[in-house]
Amino acid sequence: QVQLVESGGGLVQAGGSLRLSCAASGSIFNINTMGWYRQAPGKQRELVATISSRENTNYADSVKGRFAISRDNAKNTVYLQMNNLKPEDTDVYYCAADRLARRYWGQGTQVSVSS
Repeated sequence: QVQLVESGGGLVQAGGSLRLSCAASGSIFNINTMGWYRQAPGKQRELVATISSRENTNYADSVKGRFAISRDNAKNTVYLQMNNLKPEDTDVYYCAADRLARRYWGQGTQVSVSS
């Protein structure tokens, strides 16, 4: 199995930036796509961004041009650079990793953006 630990969340003002990190451990071989999802109270978890092992990226329309996902395979880590944050970005952000047709989740890190 894969264990994922997120870090980097916090409270920022609108227009500010945060950088989230997610480190994978355990059965790290054959991890393909990694990504970030977010979930607000009372809402479903939604995709924010994904990045494949080939570093092909995909973003939700709401974050295009503001967020950037990247990965360091040597460190088994995926990052999410979040710029120009908006109050609507306030959520718990979860890291995900896909390995052998299974999806693994981190425990989440809180991102709060004040207006």
